[in-house]
Amino acid sequence: MHALGNEHLSKAEWRDRVARARAEQAAESHAREASALVSAVSKVTARTVCAYLPFGTEPGTTAFVDALVAGGARVLLPVIRPVPGPLDWAEYTGEADLVPSRFRGIREPGGKRLGTDAVGAAELVLVPALAVDRRGVRLGRGAGHYDRSLVFAAAGATLLAVVRDEELVERLPGEPHDVRMTGALTPGRGVVELPV
Repeated sequence: MHALGNEHLSKAEWRDRVARARAEQAAESHAREASALVSAVSKVTARTVCAYLPFGTEPGTTAFVDALVAGGARVLLPVIRPVPGPLDWAEYTGEADLVPSRFRGIREPGGKRLGTDAVGAAELVLVPALAVDRRGVRLGRGAGHYDRSLVFAAAGATLLAVVRDEELVERLPGEPHDVRMTGALTPGRGVVELPV
């Protein structure tokens, strides 16, 4: 596991370090990793998957979600609610039905909202992350949407943090309320079970 740096950094310092590394990634490298993630996610089987649409410098592209649909999964995508709290969910029915979110750069399904507890129907939840550690501690962007949402996930659901290979690190700072990931999905290693 290639660490991005010192394990004694604060969450803010980790976020800054990962954001800089992602911003410096060459477009060809991002495209290669996105293709590898499509290949890796194509090997995953689940009837219902909660996923997300990568944006900005996040690993992956919409093809990542299309691969899940092509594999026969019903895919639910997050809808950010106007008040802080857990995410709402809506079914992904194709790129043509996506609409802009309240937040610039984020798209979400334009169809029927299924409620915050819809994540409980998923056997697999793909979670955006800046990094994840060997214990399953995930570093998000800091808004808390996923920590508030994953408490509704089904017992036994697979929770995979989607990160670049070097973002699977030795140790991150964690809080008692952090929902632990059961694995990571990386371009180079595919699914890695956690804790390691």
